[in-house]
Amino acid sequence: MKKKVVRFDFWLNPAFDTHMRSLSDVDLTVCSHADGDARNLDALRDAHVYHICAARDEVPPQWWVTEALLAQLPDLLCASSSGAGYDPIDVEACTRRGVLVVNQSGCNADSVAEHALGLMLSVKHRIAESDRVMRAAAYTTREDLMGNEIRGLTVGLIGLGNIGRRVALLAKAFGMRVLASDPYLPEDEIVRRGAISATLDEVLSQSDIVSVHCPRTPETLNMLAADQFRKMKRGAVFISTARGGIHDETALVEVLRDGHLSGAGLDVWTVEPPARDNPLLTLPNVTATYHTAGVTHEARRNAATMAAEQIEAMLRGERAARIVNPEVWPMFLERHRQLFGKA
Repeated sequence: MKKKVVRFDFWLNPAFDTHMRSLSDVDLTVCSHADGDARNLDALRDAHVYHICAARDEVPPQWWVTEALLAQLPDLLCASSSGAGYDPIDVEACTRRGVLVVNQSGCNADSVAEHALGLMLSVKHRIAESDRVMRAAAYTTREDLMGNEIRGLTVGLIGLGNIGRRVALLAKAFGMRVLASDPYLPEDEIVRRGAISATLDEVLSQSDIVSVHCPRTPETLNMLAADQFRKMKRGAVFISTARGGIHDETALVEVLRDGHLSGAGLDVWTVEPPARDNPLLTLPNVTATYHTAGVTHEARRNAATMAAEQIEAMLRGERAARIVNPEVWPMFLERHRQLFGKA
């Protein structure tokens, strides 16, 4: 019996398809939204693995991995996210149905960490602002665009996983002091990863730059709202390369407009792409990018290769390397045995 992997035709580094199609016992189907929902559902009904785009706004809602979709996919063993995030996957629904959820955490850690430092430099040195002035020929004096060094500043990291720990390393190379808050790590592990352990309130109140590196979960949704921004030091900078929805955009606009914060560097948005009239895009002290921190050639190749190798091993019955809901693993093995025999 062929093991069936299904994905839609979102952009994916060719390494994924090449690897999947090299496996004699795996059948890869690439669906197209243009083919219509009925035909695509027929393909998904037979899937053992659904490899889904990690970007929620790039997946039509009917193809998110929800309770309703899972009810129509009786043989689905695994929902595999194409990246580190897994916003279009209802993990709790998958857990209830014995469907393993895996991601590619770490695939873009270097890319996102570099981008976060780039946003810090852009805001503090006013690089993007200077670029806009030059393109508009709106010259005054160079002193009107005077920025600040980041050396000697304190950067506070919210989350110290694969990306956060790399940001800590880069920040130290720039001579910065690094604080970090991560409720899932003990103090000694935070220290081992290159930061001083702190509470969220301490990170907010003591940092010159606050940079977000936690996943979007029910616990972190709207975690940073008006009260949290007001706890930040006056003149501090806010950076996020994590996920839209973790911070309240309306509250951020207010603290930027009234000068409580001096700037922001944003790669993620509540709605992506953000509307052209999003107030954050009107502020000169905001450097905005379009969720591209992890979109590098290297990161996309890493993600595709990691996903393909993880799916191959998992379909052989080997424990997946990056499981989001590990409590499902025993049930996965039993369902795998029922479908394919002993692994």
